[in-house]
Amino acid sequence: MSYTVLVAEDDENIIDVCRRYLEREGYEVIIARDGEEAIERWQKDRPDAVILDIMMPFKSGLDVAEEIRFADDIPVILLTALSQEKDKLFGLSIGVDDYMTKPFSPRELVLRLKNVMRRYERTPQSSSDDVSFGAFHMNQKQRRLLKDEAVIETTVKEFDLLWFLVKNESQVFSRSQLLERIWGYDYEGDTNTINVHIRRLREKIEPDPANPVYLKTVWGIGYKFEGRM
Repeated sequence: MSYTVLVAEDDENIIDVCRRYLEREGYEVIIARDGEEAIERWQKDRPDAVILDIMMPFKSGLDVAEEIRFADDIPVILLTALSQEKDKLFGLSIGVDDYMTKPFSPRELVLRLKNVMRRYERTPQSSSDDVSFGAFHMNQKQRRLLKDEAVIETTVKEFDLLWFLVKNESQVFSRSQLLERIWGYDYEGDTNTINVHIRRLREKIEPDPANPVYLKTVWGIGYKFEGRM
């Protein structure tokens, strides 16, 4: 099966290298040279994966990744010449799958893309598409979270994290375990992205986010869900 990869990058040398190495491995490559074009090509061509440079004209790779993540669950890899921790953490918090700092090995990029795409292919489907708790209802196929029939907006990774915890009610998971289960990788020191997602989910589903009744913190370990009906 041939996969299509969108490469969004404004450096022609990097574009050329990425195209050659990806096409050599059998991928069909789509090119965008700025953030706005990246969004247009993603919407039009519906690629199987996206490789984004963070520093692009008109719209940053982080903005593009965030927009994609609100609507699509496909592999996203960020490229950047920056080494700032805040950029990496923000990318992870919005659900990107991997992160490479320039200069990088094109062979390593291809290998990381293959690994990410294999994880997506292996993701098991739930035996039930619907779960409910309190006034909330989740449907996995439609990827919708409802409260009393009103849609609660979530990002792809927010939905996946909540779905996983609800389906495994009362089980305690460490932040590293949740990274592995939901994001498919384990970066040392990057478990803060779980804290960010839990905080955002609490703001959306908890009557009082400071005193959660659903998403419970298990001090020194991680998180668990309670309250499914």
